Amino acid sequence: MTTRQGGPRVWARAFVGFYRTRDASARELDPIARFLYSARSVILVISAQAAIIAGLLALADRRFDLVSFGLVLLGFVDAHAISNLSNDYFGYRRGHDSQDSPRLRYTVHPLASGMLTPRMLAAGVALLGLVGLAITAYFVALRGPLTLAFAGAGVMLLFLYDASPIPLKSIGLGEIASFLVWGPLMVGGGYFVITGQLTPAPFLVSVPYGLGVASILVGKHIDQRAFDVAHGLRTLPVVLGDTAARSLNQGLVAGMYVTVALLVISGTVSLLTAIVAAALPRAIHAIELMRRARPAEPPAGYVGWPLWYHRGCLSHNRLFGWLYIAGLGAGALVGLRIGL
Repeated sequence: MTTRQGGPRVWARAFVGFYRTRDASARELDPIARFLYSARSVILVISAQAAIIAGLLALADRRFDLVSFGLVLLGFVDAHAISNLSNDYFGYRRGHDSQDSPRLRYTVHPLASGMLTPRMLAAGVALLGLVGLAITAYFVALRGPLTLAFAGAGVMLLFLYDASPIPLKSIGLGEIASFLVWGPLMVGGGYFVITGQLTPAPFLVSVPYGLGVASILVGKHIDQRAFDVAHGLRTLPVVLGDTAARSLNQGLVAGMYVTVALLVISGTVSLLTAIVAAALPRAIHAIELMRRARPAEPPAGYVGWPLWYHRGCLSHNRLFGWLYIAGLGAGALVGLRIGL
């Protein structure tokens, strides 16, 4: 008799580590765990970090509102989950997520694995969509129609990324869209709906984090380049070529630290934000990875193959994000204390 796996401990594991390997036990998960793994919850942390950055900027400006921040955090993670699920749905329908595709190799696919039926996935997306609509309606009533501009731009880019007839990721624009969504739109837009104020600083502060998210996606598309070339998907690494794409990604990772330094020098953020330097060993590791061609086979025990550059960039960005948050938070608290 099969024992169903579930409960808070299993649900929490969906958010940490790397991707869950493809195995038969995925079908033994309880419905909540199935949905969390299907939504690729391990990557949802980047949306949570963007919301926290926006909230800390509001705190530093003495305009923080707990209810608004909580709804922004929920809304960002909700939208990201919808995007992941819809990408898998359309990728599967269009035949991109075939049995030989990287997507089916590095983790379970909700539809191809049988973990979710199309009806279950559609119901989940509909429920998440209702949550997103309710949050958007609240902020439109609270902050006015400019909220719709931010929300509409974010939804449009997430839809165009993979669900539109001509997806952005198939014409070399998906990586740029990821920078815009997780940088200016989430951080700058999040700050606006939390505070009701539209100022340049949050958009500038969003740049290092947006570059980090773009590096994750560029790394992933370098890993998948051979498959994408064979299937006519012109991601940015396909357009640029392997060597140029790896050079670009090295620049994105290095650019995160250059832009933080410029923000500190200009006084836009506190000197305490320089704590991100503690992530430099992971940044150097990611850059070193991208200087060399990917190995033909994964090391023993490696989880997530064929993702290689993606994993290095994700590991780096996760630490960078938390350190960036720590620096911004410390700067906000010091500023509040001095202002007392």
